[in-house]
Amino acid sequence: MSGFPPPLSPYTHTHTHTHLCLFHTICAPRAARLQTGEDSCLFNGCVEEEISANVACSTGCDPLAQSQRSKLQHRRARINQQINKEMRMRAGAENLFRATNNHKVKETVALELSYVNSNLQLLKEELEELNSSMDVYQNDSDSISVPMIPLGLKETKELDWAAPLKEMIWDHYSEDGALYEMEIKNLMELRQAMRTPSRNEAGLELLMEYYSQLYFLDNRFFPPNKNLGLFFHWYDSLTGVPCHQRALAFEKGSVLFNIGALHTQIGARQDRTTLQGVDCAIEAFQKAAGAFNYLKENFSNAPSLDMSTASLNMLVRLMIAQVQECVFEKVMILRDQNDFLTCLQLAQEAARVEEVYTLVYQTMTQPHVKDYVPFSWTTMVHVKSEHFQALSHYYAAIALCDCPPASDEELPEHEKAFLQFHATSPEGTTLALLLQDPEERRRLGKAHLKKAIMRHEEAMRIHSLCKILRKMDILQEVLCFAHKRSLSKYSEIDHEEDFFETADAPDIHPKTHQRPEIKSPNFSKVKVTDIFHRLGPLSVFCAKNKWHPPRTVHLVRGENGFGFTLRGDAPVLIAGVIAGGCAAGAGLKEGDYIVSVDGKDCKWSKHAEVVQLLKVAGEEGTELAVITLQYSEGQSTADKKSLAMSSGSGSLLKGNKENSHKSLMHSKGASTLLAWGKRSKRSKTSSTYSLPFSAVGDNELAC
Repeated sequence: MSGFPPPLSPYTHTHTHTHLCLFHTICAPRAARLQTGEDSCLFNGCVEEEISANVACSTGCDPLAQSQRSKLQHRRARINQQINKEMRMRAGAENLFRATNNHKVKETVALELSYVNSNLQLLKEELEELNSSMDVYQNDSDSISVPMIPLGLKETKELDWAAPLKEMIWDHYSEDGALYEMEIKNLMELRQAMRTPSRNEAGLELLMEYYSQLYFLDNRFFPPNKNLGLFFHWYDSLTGVPCHQRALAFEKGSVLFNIGALHTQIGARQDRTTLQGVDCAIEAFQKAAGAFNYLKENFSNAPSLDMSTASLNMLVRLMIAQVQECVFEKVMILRDQNDFLTCLQLAQEAARVEEVYTLVYQTMTQPHVKDYVPFSWTTMVHVKSEHFQALSHYYAAIALCDCPPASDEELPEHEKAFLQFHATSPEGTTLALLLQDPEERRRLGKAHLKKAIMRHEEAMRIHSLCKILRKMDILQEVLCFAHKRSLSKYSEIDHEEDFFETADAPDIHPKTHQRPEIKSPNFSKVKVTDIFHRLGPLSVFCAKNKWHPPRTVHLVRGENGFGFTLRGDAPVLIAGVIAGGCAAGAGLKEGDYIVSVDGKDCKWSKHAEVVQLLKVAGEEGTELAVITLQYSEGQSTADKKSLAMSSGSGSLLKGNKENSHKSLMHSKGASTLLAWGKRSKRSKTSSTYSLPFSAVGDNELAC
């Protein structure tokens, strides 16, 4: 069955979906909402974020708002629940069918399976219709333009981080998890908010903020060979099929998919009849292509079809085609359409759009994608391919029939442009005669118009085959207008005395002045602070490191001082212990990290700050809380030395930079997903590491 696992192959990632996943997509600007009343949802969190930079956690759109898009998403969530229920019933029936040897029971189960599969097919068709509701995502202006194809966001269930994180904080960090309830609350609020991002830059920042926090969470709470027992539940964006995994990489990939999907919605909502609108649409679709391409290159063995390599490859090509379409519209806005060279450029731009949409159509009709992509998408892409091929021949005819012949000064430039215009040279005449003889121009222009009319009619025929597209009045209007325009021009140049048979116009060579770019996500654009910052610098206090529980050491200054040396920042390292000194007697060891002095937390303290706290210690002495890292048996001496010399502050900054530029590394773990969360090797040279080796002895502390 298309879009679903075949009968007698139960889906392994089913689960009970008890929470109604609410609308998480798009909100119109506030001014538009007030004028049209279409969207009553308010993006409270991001508005607050603009007013004050001190807001701890953003919130998404109001999930209860009854806008057109929220109603659409409510229906989507309901269908997802029904699909989940039917698939659970099918899995149970299939297990019973395999287990029983009773012939009557087998017949009953087989009948039940046929009902369930029929229900799944009906639900699939209903969900496909929702996914094809492109008009909801288009702009609200009165201008007429060809609709773009946006993606709906992947839905997810609510996730309770509290218990596993508190347990990890206690077991691994030896701290009371209850002290971090505010941080856990902020994390859960952030995840809840990212389920309902607004359809603007603030919504993108919200998704990127959560994605960046996942980098910190991966380092803090996900050891290489252990999981927290959390299941990340997500629904396929097109089929609604549920799946879940324990790997944090699945959560990362799903958020990254939604970043790309949100870019498609932002691109689709632009008014592309204005230069600003078409530029914004180009930027949005290029970033969408970058997000999907980034996901394709850094994600493997996806559990849902929408994140498979074949699907992501199709989405990247679709976004590139929509960028190319916007480039064509931009040329139409900027150039004088009565100019010969401009008409040639428009014809070649349209031919380029037809070429890329043909490639997308071929990709969508491949075996692994055909049954998954909505039929309305495939039909829309096919219609656009025929439509832009017709436009390319129409503008070629306009250049030949409506533009005046070139002057002697313009002729060389026109000849050069026309020489590269056709894929094959027109038969029966020379280039110079063709450009200067009005009758020859009319004949070739008539041939191009004939081909344009044929392509227009084919586009309208394909459009009529799709019930969903027939309901899109804007698309119908665009196709009919272009067809009538070509017919009108053909009638205008057609003469009664034409007894020659109209020749077949040669194909137009596709060419564009602006090639689309695939813009990868810029994670460094959104500045993020680690929510669990209080646990300490990631260079030491991370999931991959192990250490003994903090121990308290009481030190009293002797005649020769405390008897140890310090080095580095955040946390400060015990670089050396003088034999026979106070520190050695109290049990301090070389390589210990100071986490507090007299009860004051020092995980993030600089070298000078810790030295000052030790200087002011009175005659009764001072209490240090220190930890000793445990090195694994396979860790090399060089790794131990590098870890001992690392400092938290420098490594945190470097870690954030890695997250921005190259945190998704190509290294496979035990999970079926690519382990994006693998920590990369840190450089051994850092400005923080080069601090002078400072002694804390008699002379320094005597004052």
